[in-house]
Amino acid sequence: MELVTTHIAMTRDMGVHGNLFGGIMMAWIDEAASVMACQVCHTPNMVTVKMDELIFQKKVKEGFLIKIYGEVAVMGKSSLTLKIEARKGSVYSGDEDLVVSTMITFVRIDEAGDPTAIPSPVREKYAHLSKYK
Repeated sequence: MELVTTHIAMTRDMGVHGNLFGGIMMAWIDEAASVMACQVCHTPNMVTVKMDELIFQKKVKEGFLIKIYGEVAVMGKSSLTLKIEARKGSVYSGDEDLVVSTMITFVRIDEAGDPTAIPSPVREKYAHLSKYK
């Protein structure tokens, strides 16, 4: 998996129990996945259409780094699905633990907001992951 972005869990990001607020993590995941989708497809015109279930496996306290990793899981004609993992990392040891993972699907759109094909060189690069085999 490729490192997409890193955040630091700060006081302002904590919920009432002193753990990272789940909505903050969801926003970070969506933003990182969006960046990756745009980079993979060579266009800023990618929109989130589906995020699978998120099961939070570890709590995150203030001061931990959140590293978000991604990889292309499925390539379609106008859509792609990314596997995303958020891991908490210690600044002291460098150890990382999986906090949450999910699959996120994006669709490439044109100026009118309608689905449009991802460029064929991109689809060819990921043809082994195509849902149209």
